[in-house]
Order: sequence, then structure tokens, then C-alpha cells
Amino acid sequence: MEKAIFAGGCFWCMVKPFDEQPGIQSVISGYTAGHTENPTYEQVCSGTTGHVEAVEITFNPDVFPYEKLLEVYWMQIDPTDGGGQFHDRGRSYMPAIFYTTDEQKVLAERSKQLLDASGRFNRPIAVQVLPAEHFFEAEEYHQQYYRKNRLHYEAYQARSGRAGFIQSNWRDII
Repeated sequence: MEKAIFAGGCFWCMVKPFDEQPGIQSVISGYTAGHTENPTYEQVCSGTTGHVEAVEITFNPDVFPYEKLLEVYWMQIDPTDGGGQFHDRGRSYMPAIFYTTDEQKVLAERSKQLLDASGRFNRPIAVQVLPAEHFFEAEEYHQQYYRKNRLHYEAYQARSGRAGFIQSNWRDII
């Protein structure tokens, strides 16, 4: 098993797309890349911790390779917006790929370059590729939010603009 860490705005919206894939053991909502030990949701949202909302994915690369995780990731975010995602703004919502191995770094950078060169978007890809740092698991009520609070999750995804963006920019693939 390997671990991958992706930030793509609100972590609630980043769990379901990965959680439903074969070879995925777990998808945990949490915080990374900041300077506060064991941050709370309120602290991260305040912008004082330096952390970003992210998901930590434990996966079997023989069943679901890292390259496939990257494909799923790109289709969940606006990769041209480095200042947050959809209506969630600021560092705590910035998109980033946190690599846990040198191979993940190479694959993530290559994937980013290919997406940038594809012409799919008319602005440059703004997602950062960074070394993984300590990952802190978010509070229990954030875990598997799409299952626990289905109606709120679906409304949030629609109101934030994420669902429409995904449909508009990836309809030829999804």
C-alpha cells in the first residue's frame, strides 16, 4: 500500500471521487503543510495555521496506480486557480499535490505538464507539486461527509460551483 495526499479545496468534495475506486483502502480528510500541531477545523479556516485542507489516500498501486489517482484528481478541481477552489478562497483551500515518494513527484510534475500542454484550459495550471508533510486527521464529523450528510454535501458541491465546473470542463471524459 502507498499513500497519496491531494489538496483541492474543501476536503468534503475530494473524498467521494477517490473513495469509490477499486484498490483504494481509505480516504481520510485532514490538514497538512502548516505549522500548528493537531490543528482544528476552526483554526485551519481562520488561516492562522498555514495548513491546507487535504485528503490522504491509502491505495494499492497494483490495482489503482498513482497515475490514475492523478487523473481523478485533475477532474475534481479548477487547476488554473491557485488562490483556492470555487467559492472557498485562501491558502487553506489551495490546490496542491503532496508527493510521498520521488516517483510520485516525477509522475505528478509530468501529469501537470501534460495537462498544461493539452490546451484544455486557457490559463496556466496553478497547482503546486510539493513534498508531503505531516498529515493531521480532521475531526470525525468531516470523515466520509458525503455519506453522512448526503443532501448537504450535494447542495454544497452544486452551490460552490464545483459540480458545474466539472461537468463543463470534463464532460467528454466523465
